[in-house]
Amino acid sequence: MASTNLTHSTIEHQTKAVQQEASDQEDHDFKELILSLPRENGWITPDFTFFQGFWCVSTLIQPIITFQKQFQAKDSDILVATLPKSGTTWLKALTFAITNRQRFSPLEDHHPLLKSNSHELVPFLEINFYGQTLDGIPQFDMSKMTEPRIFGTHIPFNSLAKSIKDSKCKIIYICRNPFDTFVSQWIFLNKIKPEELPEFTLEEAFERYCKGVTEYGPTWDHMLGYLKESVARPNKVLFLKYEDLKEDVNFHVKRIFEFLGVPFTQEEESGEVVENIIKLCSFEKMKDLEVNKSGTLGLNFEKKYFFRKAEIGDWVNYLSPSMVEKLSKIMEEKLSGSGLSFRSD
Repeated sequence: MASTNLTHSTIEHQTKAVQQEASDQEDHDFKELILSLPRENGWITPDFTFFQGFWCVSTLIQPIITFQKQFQAKDSDILVATLPKSGTTWLKALTFAITNRQRFSPLEDHHPLLKSNSHELVPFLEINFYGQTLDGIPQFDMSKMTEPRIFGTHIPFNSLAKSIKDSKCKIIYICRNPFDTFVSQWIFLNKIKPEELPEFTLEEAFERYCKGVTEYGPTWDHMLGYLKESVARPNKVLFLKYEDLKEDVNFHVKRIFEFLGVPFTQEEESGEVVENIIKLCSFEKMKDLEVNKSGTLGLNFEKKYFFRKAEIGDWVNYLSPSMVEKLSKIMEEKLSGSGLSFRSD
């Protein structure tokens, strides 16, 4: 019996040793990978890395790799994909309200969107599930999520998990005029930056933005990746522009209904369900909610910082004529032939 116990003990010890060695090797390989990648000083961190064709904070690389390896998409899943400050908070709210309208009436006093920020109801895959992990185990249990599961992501299309691309899950993507996106990012990131870091000047941030050095950027590559897929697979990816959604929200909300395969009924139309969802998710409504005036999201981002102006063309109050000319030329070059354009006047 002693011999058997010794054998079991030896096997267990050897197994742990092999696992530790594999873990050490993986850790070594990851560190080598990080050191081999191009780096720049980021907007709110000194450690900004060019990984798989886009820029991101170095601490997100491991979570993104884990997400790519482990995430198993379901055909019923819905993914809200955006660049930061492109209408993410709004699109998450609309998608949640539309998808869950049978469970929660938009007129209900206890609707989840009245009690929680939309980022809490539609969590980011790379941040909320894989970014705050221990040994690669997601902090949140996806198996307990109500279906259809709704996720958010800022990751470019080419770097999404293979299971997302191969499944029948739906992706709703929204982009925004890079002029407004840049200004909104610059203001937002200066609010949330660590106190020990100096404020990033508009001029410094603009030069990096023009070089493509921005979160999950270059901006134009991110937009074109999802645009290309929406053209190739229109039933897979719905491509929206923030400006279009603002200018005719009723029309585009109905497009989202149709795309998700949950078109509104005649009864819902006569009952003004669409209009009520639009009102529930409006910028004015969400900004005025107590839940969005105080408290923080992950990484201590104050919720109130996610609601500034939501205006089209606010960039004219910040960018000089020479800046407008420079970014206009870059966009014209990068988006040439794509059919995608934005106003710069």
